[in-house]
Amino acid sequence: MQVISFTSALNPAPQSKVSFTEITRKGLHILSNFESDSADLLKQFESFKEFVDEQVAKLQLCKVGEAYHNFEGGGYTAVVCLAESHLSIHTWPDINYATFDVYLSNHSKDNSPKAEALYSAVLRYFNARVLYENLVDR
Repeated sequence: MQVISFTSALNPAPQSKVSFTEITRKGLHILSNFESDSADLLKQFESFKEFVDEQVAKLQLCKVGEAYHNFEGGGYTAVVCLAESHLSIHTWPDINYATFDVYLSNHSKDNSPKAEALYSAVLRYFNARVLYENLVDR
């Protein structure tokens, strides 16, 4: 079992004087719930994984890990860890439904256009009808 410590992220070194209110480059977190009539794309993750890998390369993001899981009877969940943060999806093909989010931090540069491009590509991939979306600067 691998244990990951978040101590340094939660408790910055004493010499760090930057507060959250001083951070000027916030990241963009996009959350979405959508419907899709492309049931085959919602059933198994394999083609979505290929699509994500293509998008990550195209947008010059840095994938550092991933977890994909197909559910018995259809549907999948996936989380892709990026150096810039993450994306995740959860699908329910029996009701033509999915939830998706992508968060890209802007630590060293503005990645907001990349977050928006990735989100738009996902919507096109699924030929999605958005039921809910929220764009959060954080």
